[in-house]
Amino acid sequence: MANRFDGRVAFITGGSRGIGKAIAGRFAEEGAKVAIIDINEEALSETVSEFKERGYDIFTKAANVADAEQIEAAANEVNEAFGSIDILVNNAGVIRDNMLFKMTDSDWDTVMEVHLKGSFYAARAVQKYMVEQEYGRIINISSTSALGNRGQANYSTAKAGLQGFTKTLAIELGRFGITANAVAPGFIETDMTKQTAERIGISFEDLVKASVSSIPVGRSGKPEDIANAVAFFADEKSSFISGQVMYVAGGPKN
Repeated sequence: MANRFDGRVAFITGGSRGIGKAIAGRFAEEGAKVAIIDINEEALSETVSEFKERGYDIFTKAANVADAEQIEAAANEVNEAFGSIDILVNNAGVIRDNMLFKMTDSDWDTVMEVHLKGSFYAARAVQKYMVEQEYGRIINISSTSALGNRGQANYSTAKAGLQGFTKTLAIELGRFGITANAVAPGFIETDMTKQTAERIGISFEDLVKASVSSIPVGRSGKPEDIANAVAFFADEKSSFISGQVMYVAGGPKN
């Protein structure tokens, strides 16, 4: 179990903080070579130092997922450096929350560019390596917001779109030994949820408390909870599971 990703290469977008960093850490801990693509150079640099101290084999590149050329180049570099790309995790994300009547064109476009276009560019860039080797695992990070969430018309739409994207990839790529699945987190304690608390004008502690009151398991989620679900889909033994959305939210979501 400890080394189930030995010899595998994981390509993770937005992997320098929060959920992405926890996912990268899980793969590295279990033997994978990890490539982190992120726009935040400062956070990338901190993550590199931390991971190298732990002895992890890591590649990082500052790149914008919404730029097709940058993502193509990054995928090519990772393949050349590590010899393959076996796992893709489309995790890069931003929020630009607002009620519909106050939401700007920029609020909408930015969220679509990063979540949807970014996932499309990354999947298109890595699939050729996966098809050649007849093996691959694509995991897209969706959200319970895909089911609708006040103040998130843009984010909800993007996260729902990722679920349709996931199911289509599963249909198209299955015959090449590639699976595609999505993980949809509920309330997870990250910098992004801290931004939400700030937006609605309450302390983060109060937001956590309010969220936990409606979570059946009685606690908030941690980035590691999402990393566990991603690792399950990425496992070689999960080859008969594809086109699925797993809600990781401490209770059922409809």
